[in-house]
Amino acid sequence: MPTLFLLVTSNVFMTTAWYWHLKGGMDKPLPLVIAISWGIALFEYCLAVPANRIGYAAGWSAGQLKVTQEAIALIVFGVFMVAVLKEPLHWRHAAAFACLMGAVAFMFSGK
Repeated sequence: MPTLFLLVTSNVFMTTAWYWHLKGGMDKPLPLVIAISWGIALFEYCLAVPANRIGYAAGWSAGQLKVTQEAIALIVFGVFMVAVLKEPLHWRHAAAFACLMGAVAFMFSGK
């Protein structure tokens, strides 16, 4: 589905925009980091806005779109955290993910 593809791709850009500087960019001046992050985030908006419009036109509610986006954000961040920042996963990450997946299930139940 185009909505899911666009949401995943937009979250890759947003996660990168928010967290890229934590690995090797801490010595850069904050205004430069903000400018670079805004440039990266532009691509996120170019994907997230159409994702939401397409999903809404296909019958998803705004709540369903938002909760799905948050679940995707957690998955993307988890991968980024391990692959780029080299931080380990713990049981609490799995528990948080399970809670968020429960929220997604509640939002789509009865539809």
